[in-house]
Amino acid sequence: MGRFLLTGLCVMVLIATPVAFWIRAQAENHALENAQLMTQRLADYAVGPLITDQLIAGNTAAIADLDRRLEPWLERGAVLRVKVWTADGTIVYSDMRSLIGQQFVPPDPHSDGDSGDNGSASLEDQDELENEYETNSGELVEVYVESAAAGGEPLIFEAYYTDETVRAEQTSVLLAIAPIFLLSFGVLQMAQLIPAVQLARRIQAQEASRRKLLQYAIEASDLERRRIARDLHDEVIQDLAGLSYAMESEEKRGAVPQRPLFARVRSILQENVRTLRAMTSELYPPDLDQLGLSAALTRLATILRDQGIDVALQVPENCELDRDHAAMLYRVAREVLTNTVKHAEASTVHLSLLKGEDSTVMTIKDNGRGFNPDNGPPEGHLGLRLMQDTIREAGGSLQVLSGAGGGTSVIATLSRVPSAA
Repeated sequence: MGRFLLTGLCVMVLIATPVAFWIRAQAENHALENAQLMTQRLADYAVGPLITDQLIAGNTAAIADLDRRLEPWLERGAVLRVKVWTADGTIVYSDMRSLIGQQFVPPDPHSDGDSGDNGSASLEDQDELENEYETNSGELVEVYVESAAAGGEPLIFEAYYTDETVRAEQTSVLLAIAPIFLLSFGVLQMAQLIPAVQLARRIQAQEASRRKLLQYAIEASDLERRRIARDLHDEVIQDLAGLSYAMESEEKRGAVPQRPLFARVRSILQENVRTLRAMTSELYPPDLDQLGLSAALTRLATILRDQGIDVALQVPENCELDRDHAAMLYRVAREVLTNTVKHAEASTVHLSLLKGEDSTVMTIKDNGRGFNPDNGPPEGHLGLRLMQDTIREAGGSLQVLSGAGGGTSVIATLSRVPSAA
């Protein structure tokens, strides 16, 4: 669920970022359109009628009259700079007197920026030749509109504004739209969250059901092992033991020529009884609740030592594990050590058990003949493959490392399952 929410948040940020830039650009265009409209009105109704032939000719009184008309605009800061151009690029009026009469490349009202039918507006740094008084002012709103003098001569009216109006409108639009935008994404996230929670709960229920089934299968396997061990001990082993006693009696009382035969039969029966008793010990696991995993592993090591294999144990005396994990690790150890005795031809075995905060790792290593894992488990190792599947289903892993002549290492890892709230 955390990953789902984090993914939704990342998607929202990825979508919101370009949308915010788009909204910002649209707000800027809207502000520039307003600046162009205001400049057009200023040119047509306030300035245009005062652009007379005397002003174009440089008459001081006409220029002063226009200064008085624009003074309120300039003092309030609504307009930062004003220029009036003729078609040939001559500045016939400016609030900076030094610019009047100078000639530059005539501006094109439709060259760039937010161009309309009668002009254009842009927000940028001013670095042209005619902008000597605006160069260090940063970004300014520059507006060109087409107008006409009192006598009908075509003029280009240029006005500069600070970027405060544009920035204020951008902020206003963003603050107005952002809550609705974020609320919409929040509602969408919640709409997706509800089925996601339901799906997660179904997955958890299925996982719990699968683990219960796995536990039932393991318990059923143990129960079947106990039944087989009990039947062997109570019936087959007792019958074979009784038959061996009968053979021993016949060996002592029978005809001399037949005694070697009876001795041979008795020896075979006794060997079979020992083999079956060893099998029942393997089939019937110890009571881990009473012995504990450490004592149970020590008992397995004793069986190998009785057969001449040197076993080194590195197991904590008090290894607190839940019964399911302890039983599973014991089964792995029993299967691996049984295969070691039967197939590995090993002389030494090292078994270690390390318990961490989040997992428990058991490592069993021998110096036997080994095998090539790429060729699959050799004959007699099917039980290890079954344990590998069982541990994987329980959320752990079982790794087998081996090589011809290099021994075999088996590493079983079980992760701690958090208890249900």
